[in-house]
Amino acid sequence: MTDYAIANLPGDGVGQEIAQEAMKILAAAGDKFGFTCRVESFDWGCDYYLKHGEMGPADKLTTLKDFDAIFLGCIGDAAKVPDHVSLTILLEIRKGFDQYVNLRPIKLYPGVATPIRTATPESVDFVVVRENTEGEYSGTGGFFKPEAPEGFAFQTAVFSRKGCDRVIRYAFELARERRGRVEGDRVGMLTNCTKSNALNYSMVYWDKIYREVAADYPDIKQDLALVDAMTMWMVKNPEYFDVVVASNLFGDIITDLGAMLQGGMGFAAGGNINPERKFPSMFEPIHGSAPKYAGLGVVNPIASIESVRMMLEHLGQAEASRAVQDAVTQVLSQGAVRTKDMGGTASTAQVGDAVKAALLA
Repeated sequence: MTDYAIANLPGDGVGQEIAQEAMKILAAAGDKFGFTCRVESFDWGCDYYLKHGEMGPADKLTTLKDFDAIFLGCIGDAAKVPDHVSLTILLEIRKGFDQYVNLRPIKLYPGVATPIRTATPESVDFVVVRENTEGEYSGTGGFFKPEAPEGFAFQTAVFSRKGCDRVIRYAFELARERRGRVEGDRVGMLTNCTKSNALNYSMVYWDKIYREVAADYPDIKQDLALVDAMTMWMVKNPEYFDVVVASNLFGDIITDLGAMLQGGMGFAAGGNINPERKFPSMFEPIHGSAPKYAGLGVVNPIASIESVRMMLEHLGQAEASRAVQDAVTQVLSQGAVRTKDMGGTASTAQVGDAVKAALLA
């Protein structure tokens, strides 16, 4: 029997509640498909910071490096720790484990309401590949006399050839793989989300590397969209997109818009992927920690369950991953068990239980 070591970092706010549902589905999938997951939980986060002056121990990467995968609940509680401080643990793991792909599936399930009229289960099914370790979030910059009239701050984006090439190549491979799943004449397409008309160094360089990598994928259609236009087209014609590749900042922005296409942040999951598997990858719901709802049992656990589905696929448990997706589809399409954000009265645990029952049926 295959055995996986999983690190569980519930984090802050509602993290404990949604992590519990995620681990519930992970265990159920293992029971059904004949593998086990040894889960070890860590109490790192804002409360840890208040006790120790850091978001996690100094050797946190050493502790995590031998796990097969990491589940992260949600990080942040501005009433306790400033957001730019609490976020350091997430960035440290992403960069320390070279999780250079942030993978964000944008899929609207049947039975889920969305505020965007053009969004239907048939029209919303694409993936954003976001560069995850450099670009605009490289952390390079500084202040000069910040309190003085002549003071200023500068923030420098870093676009390396290696960093651009590898994430764009990953996106082309994903477009090819997605095309292979569909019978018929589907042509895979990779949209380059850019802003090279205004960012005349970084994004011009990004576009150049996109074109160079594209030469190795003549079977995949090339597409380009300026990021401001991209936000318009995602709303107007979401069915147009297949795979989108974007820099760190642009990917961060357009995936939150993508979350609204798919019904809200309660449905949005993400993976921080080290494709070479030298280090563990980390999977997380994208919604915030929502401290005011902590302990009430009202938050939507679907994003955390979707994160587990992505984890299972990454671990090579494709059949289990598909079964989790089928279970989520069944529960959402039936509409009998819904949390408050979906217009229902079910608790976080009740939705998790419904998905588990559908999975094991």
